[in-house]
Amino acid sequence: MDIFDKCYGFTRAKDAMRDGYYPYFKPLDNTEGCVVRVGDKELVMAGSNNYVGLTTHPKVRQAAMEAIEKYGTSCTGSRFLNGTLTIHYELDNRLAEFIGKEAAVCFSTGYQTNLGTISALMGRKDVAITDKDDHASIIDACAFSMGTMKRFRHNDMDHLKHVLESVKDADGVLVIVDGVYSMGGDIAPLPEIVELCKRYSVRLMLDDAHGLGVMGKGRGTAAHFGRTDEVDLIMGTFSKSFASIGGVIAGDDQSIHYVQHHARPMIFSASLAPPNVAAVLAAVEVLETEPQWVERLWENTHYMQAGFKRLGFDTGASETPIIPIMIGDDFRTVGLWMGLFEEGVYVNPILSPAVPPGGQCLRTSYMATHTREHLDRILEGFEVVGKRTGIIE
Repeated sequence: MDIFDKCYGFTRAKDAMRDGYYPYFKPLDNTEGCVVRVGDKELVMAGSNNYVGLTTHPKVRQAAMEAIEKYGTSCTGSRFLNGTLTIHYELDNRLAEFIGKEAAVCFSTGYQTNLGTISALMGRKDVAITDKDDHASIIDACAFSMGTMKRFRHNDMDHLKHVLESVKDADGVLVIVDGVYSMGGDIAPLPEIVELCKRYSVRLMLDDAHGLGVMGKGRGTAAHFGRTDEVDLIMGTFSKSFASIGGVIAGDDQSIHYVQHHARPMIFSASLAPPNVAAVLAAVEVLETEPQWVERLWENTHYMQAGFKRLGFDTGASETPIIPIMIGDDFRTVGLWMGLFEEGVYVNPILSPAVPPGGQCLRTSYMATHTREHLDRILEGFEVVGKRTGIIE
């Protein structure tokens, strides 16, 4: 069989394109602000991960431009060899301090951070225990490693305990959970997870891609619960609240040193470009000196949570700026997405198999820079289309 047969037999996406309901790869003229353009159509953005809105902050932009002037546009090498600049070490140290750990090291993407860290730590007789709603990069990292992966039902502590009891013969065990779940917007019950990890003497890694900059006055989910010292490894990304791209893993000095020397994505990928590094450094400074941005983010979050509840939409278990609108069917989800697009509201349709059957939803998310006018336009669009499609009465 020709290995390309699967490619030629894949027609689902082109069928959707032909019929006018393909929702992906929309070319945006601008994704940074609260208003975007698709072709000649203007839309309010309700699907960005730019939670604190720092991609448009003048300090962040200026820092990136100055870094290009000083260092150029790229490092053209891996951090392991010729791709480490002084500002890379500055960022490592700055983020370790910000997160509250002894040490940290930065990767070129968040995906690579999980892939590199987990695969570096996991040996053949080690076991990773993951929440079933963990990010795909965690699942892929476990598959890439030589160890075994076991999963527990989402945020189900009784099931986590059961899985922990089943792996007593493993050489080492690493529990890996998200801090804030990227689709549901709910939060891991971190205090309970920490206590179980202590009871069974296993290590805990927290993927806080959507928590850093948002939870704990910006310092993340572990800080929110006051458990930073009890989480062994904390991972974060820069493409959400830090106005850049890349990722970081933070922990004790020796563990980070080991990861730095064994993570293949660290050794075999080019390092973060200077403007990306400088943007993150500036974003950390803004988060520390201008707390009003995180405060405004939560004001907007509470306003939208109350607005959707008032209209009668099901927002699942969301507790954060990620607010899903639960639909439960692919075609109804796409229909609502299309209607909102026509009403000038940009959201993200989440369909199976990205979520289990019945979990289809519109993923909405909010920024500190949204004005009340922006938020009201989003709610008005949802009300019009929700009633038209019968999602709400």
